Amino acid sequence: MSTEQHIKLPEGSIEKTTTTLNLGPTHPATHGVFQNILELDGERIVSAEQTVGYIHRAFEKLAERRPLYQITTLTDRLNYCSSPINNMGWHLTCEKLLGVKTPKRVDYLRVIIMELSRISDHLICNSVVGVDSGAFTGFLYVMQYRELIYEIYEEVCGSRLTTNMGRIGGFERNFTQAAWEKLDRFMAEYPAVLKEFEHLFTRNRIFMERTIGAGPISAERALNYGFTGPNLRAAGADYDVRVHTPYSSYEDFEFDIPVGKTGDCYDRFLVRNGEMWQSMRIIEQAYRKIQDMKGAEADVYHADVPEYYLPAKEDVYTKMEALIWHFKIIMGETEIPPGEVYCSVEGGNGEVGYYLISDGGRTPYRLHFRRPCFIYYQAYSELTQGAMLSDAIIVMSSLNLIAGEMDA
Repeated sequence: MSTEQHIKLPEGSIEKTTTTLNLGPTHPATHGVFQNILELDGERIVSAEQTVGYIHRAFEKLAERRPLYQITTLTDRLNYCSSPINNMGWHLTCEKLLGVKTPKRVDYLRVIIMELSRISDHLICNSVVGVDSGAFTGFLYVMQYRELIYEIYEEVCGSRLTTNMGRIGGFERNFTQAAWEKLDRFMAEYPAVLKEFEHLFTRNRIFMERTIGAGPISAERALNYGFTGPNLRAAGADYDVRVHTPYSSYEDFEFDIPVGKTGDCYDRFLVRNGEMWQSMRIIEQAYRKIQDMKGAEADVYHADVPEYYLPAKEDVYTKMEALIWHFKIIMGETEIPPGEVYCSVEGGNGEVGYYLISDGGRTPYRLHFRRPCFIYYQAYSELTQGAMLSDAIIVMSSLNLIAGEMDA
């Protein structure tokens, strides 16, 4: 849909016509749920106005009527490309409020899952950037490894996309032998595939011409907007929650933070590729640390928090204490201690934060989700100013705008 507007210029000058174009909400690159109103001079973007709200789901208000463990299913519908990170971030927030200390093995298991999620997220983003530059092969090639990651999720929690993975205090169950075997396969095969994926794009002339200089942003402007994650690091700032505010024992791991210079689409692509290599390093270290554990610590997969951790189902059938805790947790009858906490994790798109206020009731008094995509999207107008219409799509993809995070 487009309309023409005639701009009145001083008498004697040539009349100029611009076109208003609705890029979305029905455009496939906008997920069908957000809209960009572009003002075009020919094919060049004069201005852009973003609109969200087409799938507003009121997650924060829904959460204020739910006990803590039932909120997990809301978090994995934010960034559904790396939902386990959202789940773990929420559990860490609850544990911070409740004063729960998790065993090292739980931390390392969480790290493995979160880094697999990061790879899955970056894999999708970078392959879609390739599609938007006209190269579909890379997308199809790496997608089989997203499937392998999802198979690992299935072994751990029984779900693939919206995972509801883990519990307050740890995991619902221990990793199965099949989960470890699939992880072994991923660690053995993915590095060669990632290297070939990089060869397809990194020095590809068409890809470079489409991405270099498209949608740049300086570190100062990115920080002013509140950027975090790969989009901030691509602009030259090395902020990473895993390093600056370690959680889940990330201080036990050695890894580098890939940083760009110009903050354009090409730098964002390179940073995400670099982060996938670093995620592989972290997964290998966590895997070794878990294998080196001996005795009782080698099998633990949750902390001792009976007030918030559902007992094993077989115990519920035979033990009165387990039945009582099961009933109290399911019916939301366990009161939360009063307090105010903020906890954040390094999500696939940046800092995913949870600001939780409890007044001592059975549900949160207030809960706010810090959603990085919602923050990035504010800069879209600036990033596309003066760009070509074809750049509008690739800039959108390189920011990795996930509708669930923008429209919570």
